[in-house]
Amino acid sequence: MSLEASCVWPVTRDIVLAIDTHLGPPVDSYINGAQTWFTDEPDLGGITLEWRLHPVAGFEPVAGLAADDRWDFVVTAAADPNVDLDALPIGEATRALSSLWDGLECFVAYGEECEPAPLTQVVTERLGITPAASGLVDHDAIADQWERTHGALSVTDMLLAQLGSLDN
Repeated sequence: MSLEASCVWPVTRDIVLAIDTHLGPPVDSYINGAQTWFTDEPDLGGITLEWRLHPVAGFEPVAGLAADDRWDFVVTAAADPNVDLDALPIGEATRALSSLWDGLECFVAYGEECEPAPLTQVVTERLGITPAASGLVDHDAIADQWERTHGALSVTDMLLAQLGSLDN
């Protein structure tokens, strides 16, 4: 088992807006619902961090909206405090923000060593919001479970379960 430092936030309007403000548009938007960003962190010795917005369990693509357009649509809606994020008119349907993503995770992108405490400090400073949980996780076990169930389990829930049950 290989454990890696990770930080996790639940998805909220504030997280969406903080991501947009501090990370910009995603570098990748996947059909499975995930969005990713990468940042190089001089305060962590120049290591690259991956920021991944995890889709909800059983994610269903938004009909009538390309995966590459999903983020921009949601950010535009989230920027308007009058928009109800539980009833977004998106694509050909009305969807809740909570039907798209359930958590943001940040971890070291390329397997470099990093302890949870300095990672937590750097990502809190970068995003401006303290993670809900941080510590060490087994990404391989989570990926195996997610793939075995064809995405029917929440990656965010599995991360939070590990963070709550491991000696971090």
